[in-house]
Amino acid sequence: MQYLLMLYASENGWNTLTKAEQKQGEAAYAAYTEALRKAGALVGSNRLQPVASATTVRLSGGKPQVMDGPYAESKEQLGGYYLIEAADLDAAIAWAARCPGSGHGIVEVRPVWDMATYGLPDREKIHAAM
Repeated sequence: MQYLLMLYASENGWNTLTKAEQKQGEAAYAAYTEALRKAGALVGSNRLQPVASATTVRLSGGKPQVMDGPYAESKEQLGGYYLIEAADLDAAIAWAARCPGSGHGIVEVRPVWDMATYGLPDREKIHAAM
């Protein structure tokens, strides 16, 4: 089953670190990503642009309302994610606990719906049609 590990932290935290601490952080994330890859658990991962670059869209009266910024103001921001394969929630939680982000923020673990379960085309068929 796939799980999305969403990494939340204070966006300004990185800028308060020394260059040596930033290098240490980069090395920790690289090692974590490599461990996921070697275990065959890594499906995808990305770091997100700063929250100031976010755009929020919602429909109101059938028309899109576009707003600058994230959906909610909060102390911690979504900064990146890992999409992983894990046998069950306990295995996904174990991976989340190993993530460097859990040491300076939070890692939210969320199961991903299997589209085929709902009679919808899976992501491979969607990508093939594009």
